Amino acid sequence: MGNNNLSRTILALLAWTIAWTGMVGLESRLDLANLSMLLVLASALSALWLPSWASLAASAVAVMAFNWFFVPPRLTFSVDLRQNALLLVALLLVNWIIAGLVIRQRRLAEAARTVAAREARLRQWGDILRDAGDPAAHAAALRTALQEATGSAVAVSVLRALGSPPDDAAALQVGEPDDEQRAGLALCVRDGRAIGAGSGRYDGLPDAYLPLRGRGVTLGAALITGLARHPQGHELRPHLQALCDQMGSALHRSLMAAQEQQARDQAQLQATRNALLAAISHDYRTPLASIMSAASALQEQGERMDNAQRQLLAAGIVEESERLAQLTDNTLQLARLDTPAVQLRCDWESAEEIVGAVLRRARRRPEGARVRARVEPDLPLLWCDATLVSQLLDNLLDNGLKYSPADTPVELHAARDGERAVLAVSDQGPGIAPAWREKVFEVFQRGEMGAAGPHADAGRGAGVGLAVCRAIARAHQGELLLRPGAEGGCRFECRLPLHGESPPPQSAPTPQETQP
Repeated sequence: MGNNNLSRTILALLAWTIAWTGMVGLESRLDLANLSMLLVLASALSALWLPSWASLAASAVAVMAFNWFFVPPRLTFSVDLRQNALLLVALLLVNWIIAGLVIRQRRLAEAARTVAAREARLRQWGDILRDAGDPAAHAAALRTALQEATGSAVAVSVLRALGSPPDDAAALQVGEPDDEQRAGLALCVRDGRAIGAGSGRYDGLPDAYLPLRGRGVTLGAALITGLARHPQGHELRPHLQALCDQMGSALHRSLMAAQEQQARDQAQLQATRNALLAAISHDYRTPLASIMSAASALQEQGERMDNAQRQLLAAGIVEESERLAQLTDNTLQLARLDTPAVQLRCDWESAEEIVGAVLRRARRRPEGARVRARVEPDLPLLWCDATLVSQLLDNLLDNGLKYSPADTPVELHAARDGERAVLAVSDQGPGIAPAWREKVFEVFQRGEMGAAGPHADAGRGAGVGLAVCRAIARAHQGELLLRPGAEGGCRFECRLPLHGESPPPQSAPTPQETQP
């Protein structure tokens, strides 16, 4: 600031020096009226750089010097009233008028620059807060912006939750207010109104307390020390309050968004609980009834049955128990995957090993002989939860075996498509009607098979298998898609992202056809 004033003074002195040099050099060629124009020009130029009082004083001194050196009789302040008095008076008035106009325009320009700087500060501050995930983390930036605007020490207090008390110990404090100032900040938050000089409340305080106001709520306060003594304190107050209100609005939006997300999470959890209750109350009844019926028959009439009848009842108990176990696994996984921020137990896994394990389990079933599997050679390792991916493939194979003719194959493929791995299960069944190709992924939906209506076994499904499959795929940042099969039926594709460079796979044979 001192260097800037010095340079302005030097420029003003240079203007006067050039003007006086010109008047001395041109004295013999020009009359007094023309020489005085150089004096007017120097006065206007110096007014661009000198303070108002200095510019007016310099103009008055210049007119007196002009009278002393150039107006006859020279080297005296005597003036011929008929010839030169009007010239000197007019010269002084014109210099003062021009200097006043230049000074006024300079002040207007400075005021415009100040307003532009404040508007730029508000825009920049708004951009910072608009992109902020946690506006409270920018409390230090608010303090810096207020300090730059006032040149005073600033402290900021920010509440971390809606409805927190003004003196909450968990509030974020930036700066070093003393006990009295902390009490003022708490009072400002509690009342939601400014405190201090010029606010109409506690005008005798030297400091100013400005609230961080959201929509109908106050989420903090800012302390500006010594604002009452600031030369532009009254003009600065609206700008400072605007900065604080931007912070308050951003805090309010952030906290409301957090509350909305929490409400959505709670609603999702409640919906999951309701779905579990619906599954337990409805879909568990059929297998339990079958198990109880067969077990009761064995208990009460087992001695009167032949061996084939007992084996048939025992096989029914095993089949329904497996069905009940699968339903339980799917329902529990659906509940876990619908929980917000679920954590997967991921590791680098071989697609061939996952497919091989799924194939071995499928081949143990009576109809498992028609399952075929193929893994693309040199498929990168997958970053996934192997248990969940295996469950996804188990469900898709169970679906394919259940809803396709007994003399047609069900195929399991693992391949690469760009930056994604594709695990696909296809069958040659009746397919799914187009209107149901998205609904089948919803919980407790049983799709219509083909155009002829529901499949004969459609009612046996619990309506959670495909919902679990899609939840597993999405938990891995992937997707589960249903496409029409090339030879009829359905093709379910689980598309999982390939995460960068994977470690080299363990040495193992990579046959085209995976055997059990």
